[in-house]
Amino acid sequence: MRLPDCFRHVAVEGPIGAGKTSLTKRLAEATGATALLEDPGANPFLPAFYRDPDRHALATQLFFLFQRVDQLGELCQPDFFTAATVSDFFFDKDRLFARLTLSDHEFDLYRKIFEHLAPQAAAPDLVIYLQASPRVLAERVRRRGIGYESSLTQAYLARVADAYSRFFLDYAAAPVLVVNSERLNFIEKPEDFALLLRRIADMRGNREYFNAGV
Repeated sequence: MRLPDCFRHVAVEGPIGAGKTSLTKRLAEATGATALLEDPGANPFLPAFYRDPDRHALATQLFFLFQRVDQLGELCQPDFFTAATVSDFFFDKDRLFARLTLSDHEFDLYRKIFEHLAPQAAAPDLVIYLQASPRVLAERVRRRGIGYESSLTQAYLARVADAYSRFFLDYAAAPVLVVNSERLNFIEKPEDFALLLRRIADMRGNREYFNAGV
């Protein structure tokens, strides 16, 4: 199955532990799309950020910002138009985390850099926004066992989830499919994944919702 022609770039988004990367890979594999993945392991500041957020937040955010600009810039290259692209991030996500982690003065500096770079990054054609409770997010983070994520608390994940909820209340740059992923397993349950593919194909409005059993 191919993605609908109107969705040349699909971005899968959501808080830490929502399942973005796993779903992105699964969608790309099933539809013949190109997977465009974040590379948090390449950010040398990230482990230090989790140990001491106040000290390392600005460097961490700026590294991710430039990384995402470089990656999304590749979408303008001709090779990327031979197939659809599914990414496990979108550009505006960077601003969301910056507001959550930076002091006011740091955010003012970051915002000026962001606004200078933003015109280079086009909005996706569809955003799949994965939701889950902080308890579920914390359990998923614990299970995947990435060392530098061991310091993430459920309280922090709740702040991240809340920031995503508030951000998407007013987001209108692209159609959004809001997916409650708590009782859906797109990797191990083919029937769940098939339902998601149908919901994507049937998207008609700018905002639709997908819950288990709906």
